[in-house]
Amino acid sequence: MTAPGTETRGVRSAARRRSGWRTQGPVVAVVAAGGALGALARYALALAWPTPPGGFPWATFWTNVSGCAVMGVFMMLITDVWSAHRLLRPFFGTGVLGGFTTFSTYAVDIRRLVDAGRPGLGAAYLLATLCAALAAVRLASAAARRVLTGRQR
Repeated sequence: MTAPGTETRGVRSAARRRSGWRTQGPVVAVVAAGGALGALARYALALAWPTPPGGFPWATFWTNVSGCAVMGVFMMLITDVWSAHRLLRPFFGTGVLGGFTTFSTYAVDIRRLVDAGRPGLGAAYLLATLCAALAAVRLASAAARRVLTGRQR
């Protein structure tokens, strides 16, 4: 014989799992769709602007810097200007921009430069990307805030 109430515990936990999937399923789907779009855009940019062996990886550099600038504007828009649909941030911020920016390729590019006997260029790329990406987020969000809301922060 089972203890009173135990037969409903399994039913409740199964219902909770189904409910959790209903709320998280759309988020997973929009992140995946956005990530695919962002990765396709990054791939197209890399094909259009290939990096010669031992050369500075400009396509990856500008991909990361521009993606960070767009993220700065996007986050300012959805926090200061208008309220966004609950799936917009996961789709665009996590999906599209997460798929577009590529800090893993950035690390691989540094390694390739070092392996090609260009450690100085690798170090310059490491620092330039880091500084430019952080500056892009800060400056783009501040500029967008000032233009769209008339405020400084």
